[in-house]
Amino acid sequence: MITHLHGRLAEVLPTVAVVDVSGVGYEVLIPLSSFDKLPAAGQEVRLLTHLVVREDAHLLYGFVTAGERELFRLLVNTVSGIGPKIALNVLSGMSIASFRSAVAAGDFKALASISGVGKKTAERIVVELKDKIGTMGGTEAAGAGATRAAAAGGDNRVGDAIAALEALGYKPNEAMEAVRAAVTMLGASATLEQLVRACLRKPA
Repeated sequence: MITHLHGRLAEVLPTVAVVDVSGVGYEVLIPLSSFDKLPAAGQEVRLLTHLVVREDAHLLYGFVTAGERELFRLLVNTVSGIGPKIALNVLSGMSIASFRSAVAAGDFKALASISGVGKKTAERIVVELKDKIGTMGGTEAAGAGATRAAAAGGDNRVGDAIAALEALGYKPNEAMEAVRAAVTMLGASATLEQLVRACLRKPA
């Protein structure tokens, strides 16, 4: 089991990072919550990881904080019908604190607003995690590194947001329209994470 990677951040996109560890590049799938905490490409980075072995592929998932990985594992291992892709959507569409509050309050609507999570899945999340969510020891670490938006210096947020949505299954035109609407709603100062999270929220 690969439990973490420590090396140079060779490449980074909103949904995937490549970590160079002693000359070997590891492709790691990441949630938006981790992407926004990563340093700029070329800098040193440490990612906590979770390995998923399938018949056709070995997939490595990465997280900046222990809380992110803990919630990912809780979703995948506990809630029926939730696989790694939806678990990443949950982490990308809602902060850990908001997720815990939604589960504790039985807020099905908030959970169902996340892309890929319908009403029935939201109900299963509440039923199967309500007694477990309080035992989560991990918390989101603040200041794990400069955010990508700040490190970039330029306004690459729109392009990065569109790329993130396309990686999550949106068609190019749908991604562009969703990001444009999010910018209109949140304003030009919105961070990449805020833009993508707004897009992942399905209309009520």
